[in-house]
Amino acid sequence: MSIHPDVQAALDAARELRHRIADMRERIDDVRARRPSPSGTVIPEVDAMGRLTSLYLAPGTAGRFTSEELTAEIMAAIRESTRDAARQYQAIMETVITEHSEADDAADGRESAGVAEAVR
Repeated sequence: MSIHPDVQAALDAARELRHRIADMRERIDDVRARRPSPSGTVIPEVDAMGRLTSLYLAPGTAGRFTSEELTAEIMAAIRESTRDAARQYQAIMETVITEHSEADDAADGRESAGVAEAVR
């Protein structure tokens, strides 16, 4: 028993979508942003969701600043790293949307050609 072409097309599209989603999730999971503080002595690492995953303090940093200054250094670096991670995330999402649109355009072109062949 063969599968109707429309059903097969839907199954193929679903498989392609699963692959795209898996690829997108993998790329998002790989996002890491490390932007130094204004002094360069603090470097946080954040993931695509802006979660702090690591924090580096150069030797002597804690003794160089007051607690308020150190807090400001850390927060500034985390904010900038979070902005960078958000830019990376946005770039991934835009790439996925662009790739999806291009694939749809190509499929539409194939369908239009098939309709033209059927009309002749």
